[in-house]
Amino acid sequence: MAGAAKPVRPLSPHVSVWRWHVTMAASIFTRATGAALYLGAIGLAVWLAALSAGPQAFALADAFFQSLIGQLALYAMTLSVCYHLAAGLRHLFWDMGRGHEPKTANATAWLAFVFCLAGPIGIWALANL
Repeated sequence: MAGAAKPVRPLSPHVSVWRWHVTMAASIFTRATGAALYLGAIGLAVWLAALSAGPQAFALADAFFQSLIGQLALYAMTLSVCYHLAAGLRHLFWDMGRGHEPKTANATAWLAFVFCLAGPIGIWALANL
């Protein structure tokens, strides 16, 4: 049956009424930053191993973290820590039974994203004084 058209299957009912919410993005970003923090922990372990391995190994690791890619990775880790901290505070309040109202949940999701952007800027500004 070459050239036969495939049947068009109907979409699931939820697809037609689904729309993006900031709380959905917050949930996805919480998981993504959690995964990024695992990578950051591996990077910290490599840096500590290089530190204990001697000056030559540390110089190599330090050169990586001083490079543009290394600096971007460190900035991304700072961003991940800030967002994950804010998301953790949201969940702490949820565990106490507060903040479940849609307006409050949306507002705290936006606040977490704002802190995610402003926090690393402030931390890096303080670190470079």
